[in-house]
Amino acid sequence: MEEMKKLSSFYALVFRQKYIQRWGLMRNAFPESLAAHSSECAILAHALATIGNKVYGCDYDVGKVVTMALFHDVPEVFTGDMPTPIKYANPSIRSQFKSIEEESTRNLVAKLPNELRGEYAEIFDSVENDQKHCKLLKAADRLCAFIKCEEEERFGNSEFVGAKKGIMERLKESELPELNYFIEHFLPAFRLTLDEQ
Repeated sequence: MEEMKKLSSFYALVFRQKYIQRWGLMRNAFPESLAAHSSECAILAHALATIGNKVYGCDYDVGKVVTMALFHDVPEVFTGDMPTPIKYANPSIRSQFKSIEEESTRNLVAKLPNELRGEYAEIFDSVENDQKHCKLLKAADRLCAFIKCEEEERFGNSEFVGAKKGIMERLKESELPELNYFIEHFLPAFRLTLDEQ
């Protein structure tokens, strides 16, 4: 029994992201798991931070923003993926869901051995409070959503047309030069076939 007390389920729970499906209110030609989304979001966050540093002379912590992207949706292993129209329907629902996500985060961190809790609490805190890197994370998250919408539309699923338009409007509202650089130099390639790439 003493041996069981030393076991931690934190990483096993993190790996359950592969069972959480995104875009639950919409018909998907290509189902997307939370794990796949987090991986793609981390790649795009890395790209934006690198562009910011190398092209615009910023001082982003690339490793930090990638880590934030990898863990940004982990609390959803307890809550599932709440569809955006519901999650943001009104301030009260958003506030209540934020409280639920915070409780999920606390439950996850509590599953770690004491000596690791601070490290992961800091990651989850950064996802919420590090404004400098959160802007990149949010941009990467939106880029992921836009790319998903384009992929669905390209394969004949009109379910995502409205979402794609709304997401692009939000992307255009961004003042991040890194994002605009990515949209200009890299986003069009996502529309190409493998042979065209």
